[in-house]
Amino acid sequence: MIDVVEYGPMRRNDPAPPDDPRPRPLSARSVVLSLLLGTHPPELSARELGRLVEGFDVGGSTLRAALSRMVAAGDLRRTDTGYRLSERLLERQRRQDESVEPRTRAWDGDWELVVITATGRGPAERADLRTRLAALRLAELREGVWLRPANLERGLPAALDEVAERCTARPGRPARELAARLWPLDTWSGTARALLGHIDRAARPAERLTAFAAVVRHLLADPVLPPALLPAGWPGDALRSAYGEYRRELTGEVRSRVGGA
Repeated sequence: MIDVVEYGPMRRNDPAPPDDPRPRPLSARSVVLSLLLGTHPPELSARELGRLVEGFDVGGSTLRAALSRMVAAGDLRRTDTGYRLSERLLERQRRQDESVEPRTRAWDGDWELVVITATGRGPAERADLRTRLAALRLAELREGVWLRPANLERGLPAALDEVAERCTARPGRPARELAARLWPLDTWSGTARALLGHIDRAARPAERLTAFAAVVRHLLADPVLPPALLPAGWPGDALRSAYGEYRRELTGEVRSRVGGA
């Protein structure tokens, strides 16, 4: 164990929610991705996609144009039977699934600590590494020092050892106070409650898909902290429960429409 010593100003780790959390209408591309990201395995034929997107205000010609652009951009792969998510988006699906059903363990007070040791990296490499560390739900204490409570059932990628040292730590600062400074918990909570309100008001299929696409993006920014470090009334479980119910509903719709194709 080591003590985490603070040097310089603390960093606020925003996946900062937007000031206006109202979901914006989805493009044809976003509708297709939302459907495929929620489908296991993530592959559908053009005919199946056509039947599905009809319920989300996407016409046939718009769908065909979107599919062509998505294949050209590397979002989708053409297969013998239809369209499948690219490897890059399969990783996004994995992260999305984990955000909805995070695997946690009882927390004993330890924190994961990652200290960046690599030097001479360009801005693009540094930005990419920051994105990858944030996706692992780590937060930046100061430049090059990332940490989080060790309550997630997941290992850190072996490739991280090429650029960083990692260990377990017990910060000297009270854990609840440290968590509140590392993550914008009140802001996240407020946006989550606003999204729950939008879900309740969304009636049409396109409105519901749009609302839940925003929910998934927001869940990706949830730090998934131990309950003892969260503010009272934390809405994370309620948001996950609402999305889980919608995913079951959407899966049933996909099976119904595809089965009848």
